Amino acid sequence: MQILSRLAAVVATIACAGLALPALAAEAPNLKSSAALIVDEETGEVLYGKNESAVVPIASITKLMTAMVTLDAGLPLEETITVTADDAEAGTAKRRARLPVGASLARAELLQLALMASENRAAAALGRAYPGGMDAFVKAMNAKAHELEMTDSRFVEPTGLSSENVSSAGDLAKLVKAAKGYPLIAEYSTTPNAELTIRGKRVPFVNTNGLVRGGNWEIGLSKTGFINAAGRCLVMQAKVATRSLIIVLLDSVGKYTRIGDAIRIRQWLEPGFTPPVAAVRSPAPRAKQPAAVRSQRASNDRVRIEIQAPKPQ
Repeated sequence: MQILSRLAAVVATIACAGLALPALAAEAPNLKSSAALIVDEETGEVLYGKNESAVVPIASITKLMTAMVTLDAGLPLEETITVTADDAEAGTAKRRARLPVGASLARAELLQLALMASENRAAAALGRAYPGGMDAFVKAMNAKAHELEMTDSRFVEPTGLSSENVSSAGDLAKLVKAAKGYPLIAEYSTTPNAELTIRGKRVPFVNTNGLVRGGNWEIGLSKTGFINAAGRCLVMQAKVATRSLIIVLLDSVGKYTRIGDAIRIRQWLEPGFTPPVAAVRSPAPRAKQPAAVRSQRASNDRVRIEIQAPKPQ
C-alpha cells in the first residue's frame, strides 16, 4: 500500500514537470465474477476485461432497458397503472414481490420500484401498459438494443426473470452509458430507500445495491440482478480515483461476491480505500451453481491500467 502511494507521488511529480509518463503496471484485482469489464466512461479505455464477449443471461439488469423504452415512449409519468394477475404471473414474478395484485401506482412510481428495489411486478406492469402491449414493448426493447449496437443482446420480457434475456459485458457497458443519459434512471437507480403508499399504507423499499445504501461511493447509476441462470450481477457508473468508470460484473456466486468485487476494483484504483463492513453485506438471494461462462474464463482475460497524476480538485 505504501509503495503504491509513493509511486503515485513520483508520477505526480513527473507530470507536473511536463515529462512523458511511462506506462506503469499494477497488479490487477482477483475478481470472482465470471465476466467483468471496467471502462473509462470518458475515453472508452478498457482498464480490465474478463470474458467480456461471453453471451449470458443478465437477470434484472434488463430493467435498465425496460426503463429506457418506457421513457423513450414519452408516456405520462403521472398516469395510474394497476398491477394485474398477469403482472403477478409474469415469469416467476410472484417470488419476492411486494406489490399486491390490485395495487395502483403512478408510472413514475413503478419505474422507481423497478430500478431501485428491482420489483418484478412493477417492470411487468410497465411493459403491459405500453402502447400495443407486451409484444410491442419487447419489440421496442430489441430495437433499442439494435440502436445502441448491442449485437450480443436479446430481450424477451421486461423483468429479467427469463434466462432468455441475454447480453455480454461489452454490450452492458453500452447499456449503462446510454441509461446514464436519462436523469430519471440515474436518480431512481441510486436512491437509497423510499416509502410509497400502497393501498393506503406506507410501504418501505430499499435499493438492492448495498454500495448505494452505504453512502461512501459516488455512484451515478446502479442496477443489480439475480436469477439462478445468471448468478448475481451488478452494473454501475461510478467515480473512482477521479475517473468516471463503467463497471460490469456478471455471474458472481455467493451472497456478497459482486459487492466484494466492486470493492476490490476500488481498492485497486484507489489504494487506501477501506469499505465499511455494512457495505459488503447486501441483501441477496441464495447462492447458485456456476454458469457455463466459467469454462471460457481462461481464454479471455485482459488487463491494462495506467497510473496518472491526480486531477486538480
